[in-house]
Amino acid sequence: MRSVYAKILLFSFATLTLSLVAFVGASILVSMQNANRAGFFGQVSLELDEAREAYEEGGPAKLAAFEDRLNRRLSGNHHLTDARGRDLLTGTDRSALLAEAQPEGSPARHLRRPQVLVAASEDGRYRWIIEFGPPQVDLKSFLPYYILIFGAVALVCWLLAVSIASPLRGLARTVDRFGAGDLAVRVNSTRKDEIGELGRAFDRMAERIGTLLTAERRLLQDISHELRSPLARLSFAAELVRTAGDRDVAVARLKKEIQRLTDLVGALLEVTMAEGDPSAAATERFRLDDLLMEVVEDCRLEADGRGCTIALRAGTPMAVLGDREILRRAIENVVRNSIRYAPRESAVEVNLEAANGAAEISVRDYGPGVPDEALPKIFQPFFRVDDSRDSSTGGMGLGLAIAMRAVGLHHGQMTAQNAHPGLRVSIELPLQTAS
Repeated sequence: MRSVYAKILLFSFATLTLSLVAFVGASILVSMQNANRAGFFGQVSLELDEAREAYEEGGPAKLAAFEDRLNRRLSGNHHLTDARGRDLLTGTDRSALLAEAQPEGSPARHLRRPQVLVAASEDGRYRWIIEFGPPQVDLKSFLPYYILIFGAVALVCWLLAVSIASPLRGLARTVDRFGAGDLAVRVNSTRKDEIGELGRAFDRMAERIGTLLTAERRLLQDISHELRSPLARLSFAAELVRTAGDRDVAVARLKKEIQRLTDLVGALLEVTMAEGDPSAAATERFRLDDLLMEVVEDCRLEADGRGCTIALRAGTPMAVLGDREILRRAIENVVRNSIRYAPRESAVEVNLEAANGAAEISVRDYGPGVPDEALPKIFQPFFRVDDSRDSSTGGMGLGLAIAMRAVGLHHGQMTAQNAHPGLRVSIELPLQTAS
């Protein structure tokens, strides 16, 4: 049986049926015990005295009237016999009933066998015999109660089955829709039990998968878009080399497009390598302040070309442990990104200081900054605040993504916030003792 709904109903109704059988059995036992008059031997003795008095004073006629009155008023057949069991009214031998007599206070011995009570007179001359038939239980009188109980329990069982099976069926439909490509579908369960937790776990999983699939699709679209333009320009440059009058200019244009394409492929490979096996990186101990000075000097020419300056402020010497070249490229990406957006005659500030056992690097420009809603996204591959995707204004959208992965590879953190004006990018790295 594969249906949880059917299983719950089956087991619930099985429990209900067993309970009903037990209830009926208990009713029969109670009725039988009520019919057993073994606990009323005092009353039986009084009946014997009255029967004896009727027989001795009025003979068989008065005894017959007394027994007939008792038989109509009380259950069972009543007989007055002598000590040997001979019926004083009819002369019938009832000695066999004397042998079946129940001891005082004993329970009924069998549901289907007649029950016999016998009382003896004090002088031993008479026996008073009461013969009961098998106990009769009037189940029809209990039938409305049985139906009521059965209906109430059946309703509770049905509600239980529905409350468990229905959300599971809804979850199955949601999973089918999600598997069919509807990434926005969610369970949105408000239940507080295990089924609700299962639904919320699915929602969390679906959210992560949807984010990953969306990012993957965007990454493929961005890569295809980024490669299409340099490949087209490269094809045009190659044709220009073949037909241009000034072949040196054409060759220079061709080399420039080849270099752009090489830089793009290298950046893509760098993103992939930054997320690779950390153990493959070359780990060494090096001075972070010296590394920053080297990066600033390498970027100074680019800053001068854009009409801005770059300033470094470093405190005491600091050392970190990691891959020097990967970290150099990461910091350089951040600095070059700041230079790209710095206004003319402004400064790009690079600061290094120690705080709470970590080295903190901050790079600030005085440019337009980033909209607040875009701040969490600037470290994503190919993300640009300007959706025009013009590489002349925003690069390829990989610099900060590469830097973020490189810093993470060194167990550091990287954040960005608007400095009003400009953008400040902060890098925090575990600090080692300077050599």
